[in-house]
Amino acid sequence: MENLDLLDIFQGLATLAAAEPEVIAMRLFLIALGMLLIYLGRKGVLEGLLMIPMGLGMATVNAGVLFLEDGRQGNLFVDPLVEEPSALMTVLQIDWLQPIYTLTCSNGLIACLVFMGIGALLDVGYVMARPFQSMFIALCAELGTVVAFPLARAFGLSLEDSAAVATIGGADGPMILFTSLILSDELFVPITVVAYLYLGLTYGGYPYMIKLLVPRHIRGLKMPPEPVRKVSPGEKIVFCVAACTLLCLLFPVAAPLFLSLFIGVVVRESNLRNYAELFSGPLLYGATFFLGLLLGVLCEANTILNPDVLVLLLLGILALAISGLGGLAGGYILYFATGKKYNPVIGIAGVSCLPTTAKVAQKCVAEVTPDAVVLPHALGASISGVITSAIFAGIFIAAIH
Repeated sequence: MENLDLLDIFQGLATLAAAEPEVIAMRLFLIALGMLLIYLGRKGVLEGLLMIPMGLGMATVNAGVLFLEDGRQGNLFVDPLVEEPSALMTVLQIDWLQPIYTLTCSNGLIACLVFMGIGALLDVGYVMARPFQSMFIALCAELGTVVAFPLARAFGLSLEDSAAVATIGGADGPMILFTSLILSDELFVPITVVAYLYLGLTYGGYPYMIKLLVPRHIRGLKMPPEPVRKVSPGEKIVFCVAACTLLCLLFPVAAPLFLSLFIGVVVRESNLRNYAELFSGPLLYGATFFLGLLLGVLCEANTILNPDVLVLLLLGILALAISGLGGLAGGYILYFATGKKYNPVIGIAGVSCLPTTAKVAQKCVAEVTPDAVVLPHALGASISGVITSAIFAGIFIAAIH
């Protein structure tokens, strides 16, 4: 009886002892993985803004499992699968993150808030200065999206699930969240978690891909001087309004994302400082924090033990690797098309982990030639990658949903 009372008190240990061996192993693994993400985020190896709250949430949710009133094992954080209205109202009064999840995550709002913040930081002048080069690189860097879709079908996933997984190749976290919510509501949690984990890992992996595939003498190539016309704020606003309207006409299912991205840019270029500071500061960082925290607490052992998750792990890393290869291939095409004047390393920036892949390109070039500057070209490709990933998401949703 005394032992039973102790187990009642220390329910995290009690649920661990009562669980199946594979659940025990997965809970311990995810606790350790969460701690590792915190360490890597703190060291700057991974994006700390996302990985630190995600890692602590992951460790905490897998430690804080208890016995619920109906005898099930669960937690007091969030229930992603609750659907019946009366049950949802009950959960909203119990699980402390449930209101944030239900009102911002499960409807895609949090992705739109992140996009507003990203838009407020973007300078579309980089795209407008070199529109054809930038969009060509970005389209090449969607190769992982194109290849992952038939691969997912070959692994037995449904059309909807395959399309949602394929968007990992676009390397745009909010876009993946938004698309998987619409196309694959049952798998959107593991798809989004896998996507963000891999996005963090590719930051460290892409430099090795560049060094393997681009010889040193080419990697350090300086971009030739070119006359670049200064793009006025008015021209940028016209571009954003025209692009947003056209893309919404073509892909209305992705209109919330297009609006969120371009309204941020328009606010920036209209010199509406209060809005710009709100979007690029509290809104972006608040949404990023809660997105990371929610992804961490959604990364529960039973969710990750879903048999489909192993397939997602494989397809996710393949999609991002192939997108990187596609971007570099596009860079090489421009390298030869321009008489060996275009640095192919810029191609990696087409994978739209904005602005990280652009910084990766600049860093890899600067390691060879310290005074070489490719960042403006890389930012144009990276910003174009955000747009192309939204286009591919719109195509998938319109064609399949």
